[in-house]
This record gives sequence, C-alpha cells and structure tokens, in this order.
Amino acid sequence: MSALQARELAKKSNLDLVEVSPTSVPPVCRLLDYGKFKYEQHKKEQQAKKSQKVMLLREIRLRPKIGVHDFDFKAKTAKKLLADGAKVKVTLLFRGREITHPELGWKILQRMAETLSDVGTLERQPVMEGRRMDIIIGPLGSKPKPKPEAKPVSKIKTETKVEAKTGVKETQNAKT
Repeated sequence: MSALQARELAKKSNLDLVEVSPTSVPPVCRLLDYGKFKYEQHKKEQQAKKSQKVMLLREIRLRPKIGVHDFDFKAKTAKKLLADGAKVKVTLLFRGREITHPELGWKILQRMAETLSDVGTLERQPVMEGRRMDIIIGPLGSKPKPKPEAKPVSKIKTETKVEAKTGVKETQNAKT
C-alpha cells in the first residue's frame, strides 16, 4: 500500500499513521490511536516499576577489639535486617597499628558470617579496602515477610481481557 493510500485510510477511520519500523525495506507503518497507545505504554511502565523489588544495603560497623556482648548485639541487629529482606554489609574498621593484624579482622568477619548463616548467605568474601575490611551478606529468602491480605481468596473475582486484531475488547469474569 502506498503512503498516500495509508494516510487516506487513517483519515477515514479517524486514526493515526505510525511508523513502526523505519529502517526496514519497505518501511512498516501501523494505524492506531496514538494517544491511547502512549497512555497504555505509560501504564505498562508504571506497573513494571511497581512490581520491581528494591534491595536495600545496610551497613554494620565493627572494630577488631570488639567485645563478646557487643558482637552478639551487632549480630542480632544484622539478623533483624536480613529477616526484613535487606542485604547487610559488615565493615571492620582498623585504626593505628591494628592494620598490622588483618587476620584478626578476617576471623571476626568469618565469625559474623557463621553466626548469620541461618538467616543469610555470604555474597562476598572478606575484602580489604584501605583501612576497612568488609563482607556482604544477603537474605536467604528472596522475598521479605508477606503482609496479610484484606480479602479472602475465595471471594476474589478476576477479569481477563482479550483484544482481537479488530480492537474490540471482550471481558470474561471468572471466580477462583
């Protein structure tokens, strides 16, 4: 079909002529309501954005000379963060001459990883970056705690929409 015929057909049917693939030979065009198309595309982007999961990275700082009680308290805090679905970065800070014994820091970070092994997995081994040594621990389950639903499952109605090439929408109601 020529471009002139396509424009006339678009005018008659009160639609827009949209070039879908300009690089192909011959170029591919489509008749559609461009405003409606942009609106639906925007809605799809919003839905995709809504369904994305944001992963938080929380940090806990330790020192090589940390006491047993302080270590247990930090581990308890890290367990809470992992249970909520966040990743935890455990950072060990060295000061002064403490940097000469990185093996002590490595042992503390390994102990933290072992303590948190029931709620999280070690994603990154201990890495020395300047005067810091850190590990990253991710949650075991990929989902945070589920929130209770307001409606019972048996009373929910689902709608399925089927759109044919003609643009006519059919709606079906189904009980689950």
